[in-house]
Amino acid sequence: MAETAVLFALGEVFQFLKEETNLLSGVHRDFLDIKDELEIIQVFLKDADRRAADEAENNDGIRTWVKHMRVASFRIEDVIDEYLLLMHGVNPPGCGALVYKFASSIKTLIPRHRIASEIKDIKLSIRGIRKRSERYNFQISHEPGPSSSNSTRETENGRWCDPRMSSLFIEETKIVGFEGPREELFGWLLEGAAERTVISVVGMGGLGKTTLAKLVFDSPKVTAHFDCRACITVSQSYTVRGLLINMMEQFCREIEDPLLQMLQKLDDKSLITEVRKYLQHKRYLIFFDDVWKEDFSDQVELAMPNNDEGSRIIITTRMMHVAEFFKKSFLVHVHNLQLLSPNKAWKLFCKKAFRFELDGHCPPELEAVSTEIVQKCKQLPLAIVAIGGLLSTKSKTLFEWQKVNQNMSLELGRNAHLTSITKILSLSYDDLPYYLKPCILYFGIYPEDYSINHKRLTRQWIAEGFVKSDGRRTLEQIAEEYLSELIYRSLVQVSKLGFEGRVKTCHVHDLLRVVIIRKMKHLSFCHFVHEDDESVVTGITRRLSTATSSNNVLKSKNNSYFRAIHVFEKGGLSDSFMAKLCAKSRILKVLEMQGTSLNHIPNNLGNLDHLRYINLSNTKVKALPKSVGELQNLETLDLRETLVHEIPREINKLTKLRHLLAFNRNYEEKYSILGFTTGVLMEKGIKNLTSLQNICYVEVDHGGVDLIEEMKMLRQLRKLGLRHVKREHGNALCAAVVEMQHLESLNITAIVEDEIIDLNFVSSPPKIRRLHLKARLEKLPDWIPKLECLVKIRLGLSKLKHDPMQSLKNLPNLLKLSLWDNAYDGENLHFQNGGFQKLRELILSHLNRVNSILIEKGALLSLEYFKMEKIPQLKEVPSGIKLLDKLKVIDLVDMPDEFVKSIDPDEGHNHWIIKHVPLVFIHRWLGPKFYDYEIRTINSSSNET
Repeated sequence: MAETAVLFALGEVFQFLKEETNLLSGVHRDFLDIKDELEIIQVFLKDADRRAADEAENNDGIRTWVKHMRVASFRIEDVIDEYLLLMHGVNPPGCGALVYKFASSIKTLIPRHRIASEIKDIKLSIRGIRKRSERYNFQISHEPGPSSSNSTRETENGRWCDPRMSSLFIEETKIVGFEGPREELFGWLLEGAAERTVISVVGMGGLGKTTLAKLVFDSPKVTAHFDCRACITVSQSYTVRGLLINMMEQFCREIEDPLLQMLQKLDDKSLITEVRKYLQHKRYLIFFDDVWKEDFSDQVELAMPNNDEGSRIIITTRMMHVAEFFKKSFLVHVHNLQLLSPNKAWKLFCKKAFRFELDGHCPPELEAVSTEIVQKCKQLPLAIVAIGGLLSTKSKTLFEWQKVNQNMSLELGRNAHLTSITKILSLSYDDLPYYLKPCILYFGIYPEDYSINHKRLTRQWIAEGFVKSDGRRTLEQIAEEYLSELIYRSLVQVSKLGFEGRVKTCHVHDLLRVVIIRKMKHLSFCHFVHEDDESVVTGITRRLSTATSSNNVLKSKNNSYFRAIHVFEKGGLSDSFMAKLCAKSRILKVLEMQGTSLNHIPNNLGNLDHLRYINLSNTKVKALPKSVGELQNLETLDLRETLVHEIPREINKLTKLRHLLAFNRNYEEKYSILGFTTGVLMEKGIKNLTSLQNICYVEVDHGGVDLIEEMKMLRQLRKLGLRHVKREHGNALCAAVVEMQHLESLNITAIVEDEIIDLNFVSSPPKIRRLHLKARLEKLPDWIPKLECLVKIRLGLSKLKHDPMQSLKNLPNLLKLSLWDNAYDGENLHFQNGGFQKLRELILSHLNRVNSILIEKGALLSLEYFKMEKIPQLKEVPSGIKLLDKLKVIDLVDMPDEFVKSIDPDEGHNHWIIKHVPLVFIHRWLGPKFYDYEIRTINSSSNET
């Protein structure tokens, strides 16, 4: 909608005026006028967007007005970028600088005049748009939150009844898949504490939260348990006063209580008093359906007395933080409702599609296409019910059902049976604050079923300018908060968690992605080119996402205004694609090429003056051109798993660079202690990269002590990875790390196996969370056991003489411990009682002398994953594993035959030790590549794999 585009442009203008103090004559005044016009228009935007999207609104003029407003916003962004591009050229130092400035001024005279004319034209255009808005009688909205629901307007026009309403009236016989959740809710409602308790059902739109809660609410045993009950639909637009009056009307509807006649006349305080008085000695049950506002708990708390009668409050919400806010004042139980299991999804589909014929069973000739249709619903009950309902009206022929299957996305937008899906899912988008809307739209850029790395995503948000600084936290921390909010709102689903419980990858439900893509196209946010779509991009579009290697996508003249280009094609990408890109896309900010077949970067890469993010990881690129030093705005350079080994010295000019990721791992051969990972060479001058937060891995033998000493200046570093470290680098390295007060991750690898590195820091880095040391230490440094923030440690080649478990056992937050490549030179590892209380993952690998592992009772109480790899002297499985109740997985890799046979389910005399562990994997390397393993699984506790 126009709101997001305008507010984003307004933010750009504010920042521009704040930072550009030496504007050309007249430009400052024009931008002030533009800012003033935008601020006036801003108060009408929510109503304009709502009416433009309203199906009951037949005025095409409003839709045209919104489109013009959006285009004007794009023009503002573009002209600011052009101005900055023109005026921020880097002048050469020295006495010739004045001459250069004069020559440059003459050279840029025509472009400056053109930009000034464009700014004036934009100002006049916006003024005209503002004047035309008066004829549409837009309503003023001051709130930054969601606009009110348009269901009332549509109901009045007789066009649409709120599709959420039907969830309150589903017959129990039609419900499938809620057996487990229903029993859990019954338990919370009918048993437990006498204290007033809130039961929250949380999940994305369409999961069936209302259906489940109403099913429980209307159950006879629940009805009989409570003295009074009320079911109230809250939604986005409500008043607390209205909710309380509605509640009392439901309580008193069966009796002619004179109180009902007084309610409307009472002031707020008296109304709350009357509600409390009525409920004070009753066991009440109140169901608040569809709660959106985080502070709803505070708004209703005073009217809900805590009378120790076993009273209960049920809420349904899409937002986890709404449920958690109740914890401030209430005892709370949260049920996070999940998608249906595949078999339940199939059962629900058949019940809906064949309800009145075929005895509710799918005929054999339709089973294959029906299975495919159900899979496309991705186990979302709303979609299954809607599509099943549509198919129940079709003839039961393969032709008809294949037609629906092949045109599912199209049908979602035009078929009356399916529009409820997009309407309900769109509510969550419409409720978002404007700054989160472009963030969720970004998920539509990625292909279907794509699991997105959260750091990759948030760095792209930052590069696009979606993430705004608050002056206290890094942009990365704020972006993480944005992602968390989208997850809490049930818009984004977590695909994979790291061992710390942090999000690693995420995605959106496929049907929500369909909604996002429709909005993306409508907003000119992104043009998506599919493999079978050779269409040229037309009109204004801000971003390109392509899954084809065709060069047609760069032919349109408007493509020079791309803000971001994302390429997901793995084969056939020609070198000319990049050459054309660098020649035409002058204001590009994001270039995403991960996993493509790209093997060459043209010399004119430096033309992309505004580039902030470039991802070349997993490509065949061998070298960067020297012009990379001209990318003065670059923030992220991702070269992981490329063939780049030398970084041009020109990169040291990039003072805004925040993330430099560059290494290659050799998966084509057997594991090598020091040859598995290759870093990059960097020249001296790295001290200029003062914005760096993340750099790995640099081979420091190339620059030596001088290069390491320069790293003292990198005081913003959060992650540092160094390879080829020598003994003589120790003092300089310690001195540099001590200066890095924000450092959270440190990775150091020696140049050869027996290189002793002295890492006795004067003071330990206070914020270190992850520590990887692959070097000869002989003695564990004293500062390591003092790292209170440490969650992960990996030691290799250390050849420690004394058992490190004694020193590490009391680290308070350690979650993952790895000993690799002869980190310990002794025979016995001893995990003592009370040690490693929070440890979840333990990896012992390539320990040539260890022959005994003792795990005492009370040690490793939280351990979930235990890997033992290539410990040739260990012939017996540690008996203490039997004591590890939380252990879920044992991973055995290239362990001695005697060891493996001893745990065989049929013949092994030690199988009893690991019998309680759900999964035990046995890997045997076959070669020649790193991942060439034969894998066998022991189903120790009869679980399916």
